[in-house]
Amino acid sequence: MSTAPPDRGRTRDASVVVARDAQGLVALLSAHFPDHGGDYLFLPGGRKEPGETDEECAARELREEAGIIASTWRPLGSYAFTLASPARIHLYEARGLTIGPQELTATEHDFKLTWWSMEEALDAAAGGRFLLPAGPLALLLAERDTQD
Repeated sequence: MSTAPPDRGRTRDASVVVARDAQGLVALLSAHFPDHGGDYLFLPGGRKEPGETDEECAARELREEAGIIASTWRPLGSYAFTLASPARIHLYEARGLTIGPQELTATEHDFKLTWWSMEEALDAAAGGRFLLPAGPLALLLAERDTQD
């Protein structure tokens, strides 16, 4: 996830993406988080830049962190970060993927992209392998909508 500092006095909204390829595999990132004692999984995502829409933020973060461009976007909902902030996190599913090079910043240099089945990704979420809750929530919402 992007590590840009928040705007003064207000936390910026963010977007998180469940990117699924033609076989239904999900793009997951992993990195080492020493303050939290190990390696964790997460979905591509991060904070909005000034002037971006929620979907533009999702597309930019997906391209930068995972090297993926998507042709189809589906909103999965938006939720508060915390009760103490008006900032929201916007969840998306992306399909019609084109894979290219990651565009990682110095703080993202160890982001590793891997592809998981939805079942494996949900099992990893249930097993506590995600550090932040937006990823597991987005996975559950994306999977729920495919089973209706």
